[in-house]
Amino acid sequence: MRGLPPGQVDAAHLVPVRLRSGLALTAAFAVGVVAFGWPFLVRPGAALDTSHSGDAPLVFVLILPLLAAVVLAELTAGGMDAKAVAMLGMLTAVGGALRALGPGTAGLEPSFAVIIVGGRVFGRGFGFVLGALTLFTGALLTGGVGPWLPFQMVAAGWVGFFAGCLPASRGRLEVLCLAAYAFVVGLVYGMVMNLWFWPFASYGPETSFVAGDPFGANLSRYALFYLTTSLPWDLGRSVLSALVLLLAGRALLRALRRAARRAAFDAVAVFEEPPGEPWVGTR
Repeated sequence: MRGLPPGQVDAAHLVPVRLRSGLALTAAFAVGVVAFGWPFLVRPGAALDTSHSGDAPLVFVLILPLLAAVVLAELTAGGMDAKAVAMLGMLTAVGGALRALGPGTAGLEPSFAVIIVGGRVFGRGFGFVLGALTLFTGALLTGGVGPWLPFQMVAAGWVGFFAGCLPASRGRLEVLCLAAYAFVVGLVYGMVMNLWFWPFASYGPETSFVAGDPFGANLSRYALFYLTTSLPWDLGRSVLSALVLLLAGRALLRALRRAARRAAFDAVAVFEEPPGEPWVGTR
């Protein structure tokens, strides 16, 4: 038996988006969209639970099994093996440790660089699982477990997923593309994460959510809220993530791709007869 060379590809796709894993990812995306967006659909004058005692546990209970379903679907289908699981665990531990070094201080999130590079090298499914598990691990290490955690996991999963969707490129162009993505996604992550608490609090008539108001009216209030409160914080995350990728992105990409080649994640086993007399079994 011999292993075919993995080939020169941009992504090893350790968690390929096949049918079953794709269904699990679709369900996870749907849970995230509903979790962040349902307040915009409530009736006028509805009272919202500011403690998230109802929705946060539900999101958490739904997301963890869906993450497991993505991995198990590929394990049973042969698209993922023990080496891929080990790589996922290693990158999750690194990302969680980096989050422990700077747990959101001034918006700084060095773990985002690991999530983005992991999603870029190993594919969209891997990136989604890596992003969610990195935030989960970081929360356990820093004691940051709270009603915000399931929302952070979903948003970070999206960061890793869309990193795996970036167009193919190599060399300096790829590093610049990842740095630009990190800068943009650092801001978008903050915009999305604010939605876990913004509709549930009062900040004044010009910046507060009004249940039942038209979507455009609430969106304009949120834009003003974001510009006056969250933007400076999110800029720290964006700038740091972009700088890390500009300075170390090429080395990180090279290291992960070398590991993927040596582990032969995408090698295909082929059985051949030995040269000479045909092999007919044990003699």
